[in-house]
Amino acid sequence: MAEHCLWRLSRDLQRAINERHFEDLAELLDEDIDWAIYGPIDMFPFLGARQGKAAVIEVVRQISQTLRIRRLDRETIMLDQDRAASMVRCSFATRDSEKPITTRFAHFVQFRAGKLIRLRVLVDTFDLVEQTLGRPIHLPRVGSFAG
Repeated sequence: MAEHCLWRLSRDLQRAINERHFEDLAELLDEDIDWAIYGPIDMFPFLGARQGKAAVIEVVRQISQTLRIRRLDRETIMLDQDRAASMVRCSFATRDSEKPITTRFAHFVQFRAGKLIRLRVLVDTFDLVEQTLGRPIHLPRVGSFAG
């Protein structure tokens, strides 16, 4: 059985972010890739939607200037022939201060002819923002549950 494209994507993306080696990742991306990482764009400008290979490589460059991946722990994985989804716990370090950040995210990917054509990532943004700010966020109470 051939290796699933998700494993190559994981290796190439981690290498691009940590070692700033973008060539292998670029080979894996479709020219018209549809890419979106949902999260607080005001705090992390590299989040959001991108269209096309050049835009995705640029956003991965931005991520690599800000973060370094320390560890990825896959909690759940579902694989299909040209699709995959997983829940991951990721430990990062900021490049400027080496501040550790750990968050969970779910990602959904789709491939065609071995190339990544679509990526969606949902980040546990509340936890991410609290760690980045270095303090808990206190939200007003919206309502109460009577029981």
